[in-house]
Amino acid sequence: MFELRGRIEPAATASVTVFGALTPFNEQAWAGPDGRFKVKNLVPGLYTVAVFVPGRGEVRRTVNVTTAFADARARVDIVVPIETGTEKQRRAQEQKSVVSVRELAIPGEARRAFKDALAALSRRDPAAASEALLRAVKLAPRYSEAWNNLGTIAYQTRQYSQAEYYFRRALEESPGAYSPTVNLGGTLLNLNRPKEALPYNEFAARQEPEEALARAQLGMNLCLLGEVNAGIEHLQAAKRIDPAHFSRPQLFLARAYLAQGDTAAAAREFEDYLRRHPDAPDASAIRDQLHRLRGSP
Repeated sequence: MFELRGRIEPAATASVTVFGALTPFNEQAWAGPDGRFKVKNLVPGLYTVAVFVPGRGEVRRTVNVTTAFADARARVDIVVPIETGTEKQRRAQEQKSVVSVRELAIPGEARRAFKDALAALSRRDPAAASEALLRAVKLAPRYSEAWNNLGTIAYQTRQYSQAEYYFRRALEESPGAYSPTVNLGGTLLNLNRPKEALPYNEFAARQEPEEALARAQLGMNLCLLGEVNAGIEHLQAAKRIDPAHFSRPQLFLARAYLAQGDTAAAAREFEDYLRRHPDAPDASAIRDQLHRLRGSP
């Protein structure tokens, strides 16, 4: 097990959520006035750290919690910089306010079921979490956040058709909401429906141009539809925003460059990926491909 230790810069009191990037998990933490927080008992893997500072907004960063980035005591450190006064942060603050108002209409029993789901996710029990969320939406059919979380669990457990249904239900209750929009766009890509996915991914990227997931998915989407140069632009943006992002923009960029015959650019992306994810399950295969590109024995 690993411990994640974080520091917000500049220091501020904040709520922190650590999500499993690829598997169902959710843990809450708080940063005190010194901006420091910690989450213990993490299994190896990729996590998304979401930091919300009142008045500044929310920032998300991917962190690789593995032996390659841990110290001798299995501790991984991350610094989360939060700028002030950006348009993204203003919108995030507004969205939090809207969510808070909407939450007032949700019955207390449904909110308790949602909290039960989060507790189950912290125990890594997605089945119990889904059961609690289904209870929540039965009690409150307009509970968009619960529908979205049901979709996220289904997506991460590769039940893509079920995820599509849940994300569409979330959007029915909260038209234009960013999270179910970007999530539906990613789900449709996994269902090999890039034409149908495109408007969702375009909308998400317009709504949140500084979110790595939105830019990465739009880049992938455009590449799949043959618009490679436009796709590369968005994938590069995703990498700039969150270089270790779990969508692995470097690998999609490498494929795009290889399709254009630019092996040097592809090799640079493979190298960057290996720096960010040296002990990923596919790292050995990527190293082999990199050696072949370089002409190494």
